[in-house]
Amino acid sequence: MHADVFDRYHESESRLHRLDPRVKVAVTVLFILSNALLPDGAWSAFGLTWLLLVWANHLSRLGVDFSFRRSFLALPFALAATSAVFSPLGNPLAEWRLGPLTLIPTDYGLVKFFSILVRSWLSVQAAILLVAVTRFPDMIHAFEHLRVPKILTTIIAFLYRYLFVLADEVVRLLRARESRSAAAPGVRSARSVLWRAKVTGNLAGQLFLRSYERSDRIHNAMLARGYDGNLRTLNLHVMKPGDWSFFSMCVILILLLQLIGRL
Repeated sequence: MHADVFDRYHESESRLHRLDPRVKVAVTVLFILSNALLPDGAWSAFGLTWLLLVWANHLSRLGVDFSFRRSFLALPFALAATSAVFSPLGNPLAEWRLGPLTLIPTDYGLVKFFSILVRSWLSVQAAILLVAVTRFPDMIHAFEHLRVPKILTTIIAFLYRYLFVLADEVVRLLRARESRSAAAPGVRSARSVLWRAKVTGNLAGQLFLRSYERSDRIHNAMLARGYDGNLRTLNLHVMKPGDWSFFSMCVILILLLQLIGRL
């Protein structure tokens, strides 16, 4: 398994790809914060926010529906906010009885639920687009330039670098388990849940020990090569006038969205 499996960067010659990664990260964070701060039921602001995303997709030359098509995978997680429908505030819309429980959806709860759903959907699209137009190492260096704690950026960088190694290790452990747990052809294994839990626990323990040993070897190898805790890059990030202009324009648009959402 190669690291590219976890890398969602899409190569293209576009305005967004050429932007300084600090601008892309900062604008994405501001965009997500803006979504969180918009009032419930600010549908006009939400609609304009989505149009802003469509415009950004167009600038990326990946297709105006690039992030839209990929965002629906995250919507089921937003359904965790379903309980907001039954908020005690607002006017009751119906009354449902489930045994001893009485569920009463309200108009306020319904607006709140759909607002949470739209916020999550828009924020996920922004994150998808950021990953698609920014190389992961550049994103890590952008975090460092933006004064994100070094320990966090280092952990994220190493997780990205060695995640595929751990995935390969898991595949080897599972293959070894299957080769030692073969049943007769046509005979279905009838092992208990307790046995399966025990095997899974043993696999997790072996993976932890192998990962610990591998990390120790990697650490010693990096120290022998002069590693001092700083991440190096061959791509020096220099803010150009175009980057400043784009950032300023995006900040103005985000402020306008906040103003429209409160009208």
